[in-house]
Amino acid sequence: MITSVDMYLDQLKKNLAGCDVATIQDAMTDAEEYLRNGLEALRVENSEMIEADALGKIIDEFGAPEEFAADYKKLEARLHPVIKPAVTQKGETNIFYRIFGIFADPLAWSSLVFMLVSMVTGILYFTWAVTGLSLSVGLLVLIISLPFIGLFFLSVRGVALIEGRIVEALLGVRMPRRPIFVDGNLGWWARFKVLFNSRHTWLTIFYMILMLPLGVIYFSIFITLISLSLGFILAPLAQLFLPFPMITVGNSMYYVTPDLGIMVFLLGIIFSIGTMNLAKVLGRWHGTLAKAMLVGE
Repeated sequence: MITSVDMYLDQLKKNLAGCDVATIQDAMTDAEEYLRNGLEALRVENSEMIEADALGKIIDEFGAPEEFAADYKKLEARLHPVIKPAVTQKGETNIFYRIFGIFADPLAWSSLVFMLVSMVTGILYFTWAVTGLSLSVGLLVLIISLPFIGLFFLSVRGVALIEGRIVEALLGVRMPRRPIFVDGNLGWWARFKVLFNSRHTWLTIFYMILMLPLGVIYFSIFITLISLSLGFILAPLAQLFLPFPMITVGNSMYYVTPDLGIMVFLLGIIFSIGTMNLAKVLGRWHGTLAKAMLVGE
């Protein structure tokens, strides 16, 4: 017999073994929120009811851990990421598709978008994290420091959820769709200790700080590669309609000959293919990093 919410959650986690960690977090959050809110509602109706009896009544309506786990797995199987890698169809294994098929892969394009916008999000995350930590330390001598720090930690949980949705939408990595549940029936000091002692809170803060250098690196690499690719591809084409010197040394001006123009154009195509493949590889790596740091324990 299950006599506490923690016992229910332990059994639920065992029944979800093997599932994605983000799926487990969402399932645990849903179950804990329903059970604790249900217990509080029954306490209001009948303050003399024993918690074990009240919990048994709620579980009869909600479902046993193994039943809820099975239903959650079925629901998860019907949900798909917004962006999925392109699926190679029959007849698409020829050499042309193997080389240029990356341009038909939506995950490659969305990963490229993530790399370009990561500098903006990195600046925002870094600024928020450093400002919050600095003010938290600076206000420690004042009585308002604890409420401020608690609000900052709550905002960090919100950032983790938002960044997780961005990562799932653009990198195709399953991330939590629900914030980690914090029992609203706890006192403010108990909730503060939960947030402060949570490994998830501090890993998220570290991720927010880390995103600034990563965002700058991502943006610098891909804006350079995109510029080179477009320059090599468009310059020979522009020469056909509006001849202009490609290189000027002193008073000497050098134009692209047709043979050299073809080589430069092909070099631009090679650069663009490499850029798309690199974006996809780095997107996969960053998705793994985000999952390790933003998914709760």
